[in-house]
Amino acid sequence: MALIKLLGVLIVIVGFALKLDSILIVISAAIVTALVGGLGVTGLLETLGTTFVANRSMAIFILIMLVTGTLERNGLRNAAAALIGKVKNASPGKIIGAYGIMRAVFAAFNASFGGVAGFVRPVIMPMMEGSIESRGLKINEDYMDNLKGMASGMENIAWFFCQVLFVGGAGGLLVQSTLEPLGYHVELIDLAKAEIPVAIFAVIVGIVYYYIRDKKLAKKYYGEDIAKIAVEEEK
Repeated sequence: MALIKLLGVLIVIVGFALKLDSILIVISAAIVTALVGGLGVTGLLETLGTTFVANRSMAIFILIMLVTGTLERNGLRNAAAALIGKVKNASPGKIIGAYGIMRAVFAAFNASFGGVAGFVRPVIMPMMEGSIESRGLKINEDYMDNLKGMASGMENIAWFFCQVLFVGGAGGLLVQSTLEPLGYHVELIDLAKAEIPVAIFAVIVGIVYYYIRDKKLAKKYYGEDIAKIAVEEEK
């Protein structure tokens, strides 16, 4: 009888193996697990409600998705592309670098604005597309796929290393609580001070790396065209 309680796990495995709808799989597995486990429909709803309230901050991404979708529908992507198209000598590598600096500053104040899904995709990607088209080049899908990964990587670097600069943030509290039982008492402000040079170095390395990589990718996908443009921009 104990094995029947694992029926929900089996549903998840079979569902994903058959490539069925992910949401349907998870909901079905949750309902079946609640029923065979003796929780019942009422218990399932109570558990879901309690969990949602206790972790409601985790559901903020739902609001971000709705806002981002609404903005995109009303021309956010076009506005971002048009804006960067007016900037002289703009390139995807420079845009990623500028975003890294901006992201690092906001992360230091523990301010998040959607990350990859909420900002990179609807704002940074159209800006990079606009910078390519403003130089008289056509969008290359393979090039854009690489740029997506680079922009997402810059987001992760800046957020990971700079959020610890916020005194009282989750990262600092985790380090403090981990060291305390080991006999090392550290103040949050001291942790932030120790992280400053690390964060700055990480962001600078990320910016330089992605700038150089963008140069190599542009040369790979656009060849002589990008070389001619570079010469004209230097004049």
